[in-house]
Amino acid sequence: MDDTLSELRKKEEEDLARVLATRHGIPYLDLSRITIDLDALKLIPENDARANGIAVIQGIGKKLQIVVTNPERPGVKEILDSLQRKKYEIQLFMVSPSGTERVFLKYKEIPRFEEIKAGIVDVSPEKLSALETSAGSFKKFKEALVAMSREKESKKASDALELILAGALGAEASDIHMEPAETETKIRLRIDGVLQNVTDIPMQLFQLLLARIKLISELKLNVHDKAQDGRFTIKTEKENTEVRTSVLPGPFGESIVLRLLLPKTINITFDKLGMQPPVYKIMQNELKKPNGMILTTGPTGSGKTTTLYAFLKTVSSPEVKVITIEDPIEYHLPHITQTQIDPPKGYDFSNGLRSILRQDPDIILVGEIRDLETAGIAMHAALTGHLVFSTLHTNDAAGTIPRLIDLGVKTNIISPALNVVIAQRLVRLLCKECKREVKPNDQEKKMIEKEIKNLPQTYKKPPLKDFKIWEAIGCEACNMTGFRGRIGIFEAFLIDNEMERMIIKNPPKADIEEAAGHQGMATMYQDGVLKVLAGATSFEELNRVVASR
Repeated sequence: MDDTLSELRKKEEEDLARVLATRHGIPYLDLSRITIDLDALKLIPENDARANGIAVIQGIGKKLQIVVTNPERPGVKEILDSLQRKKYEIQLFMVSPSGTERVFLKYKEIPRFEEIKAGIVDVSPEKLSALETSAGSFKKFKEALVAMSREKESKKASDALELILAGALGAEASDIHMEPAETETKIRLRIDGVLQNVTDIPMQLFQLLLARIKLISELKLNVHDKAQDGRFTIKTEKENTEVRTSVLPGPFGESIVLRLLLPKTINITFDKLGMQPPVYKIMQNELKKPNGMILTTGPTGSGKTTTLYAFLKTVSSPEVKVITIEDPIEYHLPHITQTQIDPPKGYDFSNGLRSILRQDPDIILVGEIRDLETAGIAMHAALTGHLVFSTLHTNDAAGTIPRLIDLGVKTNIISPALNVVIAQRLVRLLCKECKREVKPNDQEKKMIEKEIKNLPQTYKKPPLKDFKIWEAIGCEACNMTGFRGRIGIFEAFLIDNEMERMIIKNPPKADIEEAAGHQGMATMYQDGVLKVLAGATSFEELNRVVASR
């Protein structure tokens, strides 16, 4: 009975706070769903906070989230005026008295104060060196996170986040996933394109992390039922890493995905992409041409952007003007003008491309062709003296032509505008420390022999007598996965005279594939088989990524 009365009183108190929030024209906040930033709390002394029903619950740099029970109190106005004179930006929320009492209890836990700049997380050299890429680093990271999650009193949100980010950088992860369940939150890292479990953390620690990540990403703290996107920067002694934040509501709370834009990704050069000599030679010739379109195709995460950036770095020089239009700009390239689409302001791919053409560019990169308008403008740019790079979502190179026609591009435009089409995937590289040489079984041997025998004449065929392949084992150097790093597998065909005559007739994909084969195109699967025989990857990994045709 007492519990029921207590719940009713609390509900009445929160309802009253909602009414007062509307009356005073400030947002209402239910503090039972919010974690408190202990560093920020110290900005207002406890005696002043209790006397005036006011507290700072979150803060990054000069941006503060402050809660009050009555904004009209003279003492509240004095405190706010004092903070504003110190150049603090204040976001005010109305809360219930019991909500502020919960905050006041946190004063006894206040650690030393450290001011953090908005949008920046500093990762200490000590944490980074302890978890840097080396044998056992992933194991150390797991152990450190498990130890933190078991502590009775959770560490500061900033400490927990710093540990997770340092571990992700050390493991060279591309994404951090935080997925809340009923009682715990799962932490996973995407390493070399595959998600790996790290550990489960208590919901209390996750709520601390959620609030901290929202603040540094400049997301709305009191919004829990809508998706939000933001960004921040990880600052280390050696380099800065951009992070894109995605927060999505779910049945057990908001899940978080942090995309780490690792600087080493953009350092890959054209000659390190992994193209076989015939494909590499084709692209060398195509990159020397002054006009036309080069299209790379493949699903999300197949390395298309990295390939195009490698092309841009190859052709960029003081003599040419290079402009990009991207969604979003993931990596910043020197000496290149990069722009990002902003649809609410009317700057989408099609409008942006029109604006770019008025900037007298020699080379244009269009992040993605999504519709007829963008495709049409890009094609016409390729026909009027510009070299155009872009991407398209198709499963293979041959599917590019039917896809463009399906978008509504006229066949008599495709042929003269398009120079070459590339399709690609990424396969994981076997760990050099633990990979093991094995004999293929009968089925594997049969499939490999078939693909090698069907290789075009332009490819050097490896000997098929008593050939061996390698398999993944797993060691501390590769986090027990058997793999470390990734490499591309490619297929490409040119728009030559035969292909041009065929495209005019709106051919099915099978005919395009056959014509590309006559031209000397090896499939992505054949490229993968060559990499399997060279010991770069495993046959199992190849079949995971792409199917034989």
